[in-house]
Amino acid sequence: MIKYSLICKECNLSFESWFASSSEFEKLKRKKLLNCHKCNSLKVDKNLMAPSINKKLNIQKDKELKKLNKIKKTIKEYQNFIKNNFDYVGENFTYEARSIHYNEDKKKNKGIYGTASEQDLRDLSEEGIEIRKIPWIKDNDN
Repeated sequence: MIKYSLICKECNLSFESWFASSSEFEKLKRKKLLNCHKCNSLKVDKNLMAPSINKKLNIQKDKELKKLNKIKKTIKEYQNFIKNNFDYVGENFTYEARSIHYNEDKKKNKGIYGTASEQDLRDLSEEGIEIRKIPWIKDNDN
């Protein structure tokens, strides 16, 4: 079903009507079965209409946005835990991870976090150094 805003070209009356399809509207107009209910004129045509917004699409987008915000919130909670309980070593992550792994005295220290390239992470993993990669949201990103 489709709803059209119609206008009578004789008396300028605007009204709405439902049709099975746009082709059904054209068929009724061609057969002269569309008329104005005020002046009975057959000069009825489609009027300009505001586009219809699909509510289901908006509801789906709202659900996805809520899900995304929940995921972001969880990531932020992990980040806060990491910031409060681990030492930030920045781009020295690879060096510090190896240093902790191969030096017994340093194993007693707090954990670390920082940045490393994909290749560095693969190398650490191949050496048997346990690492975890997590998504990171910058503080200025919402």
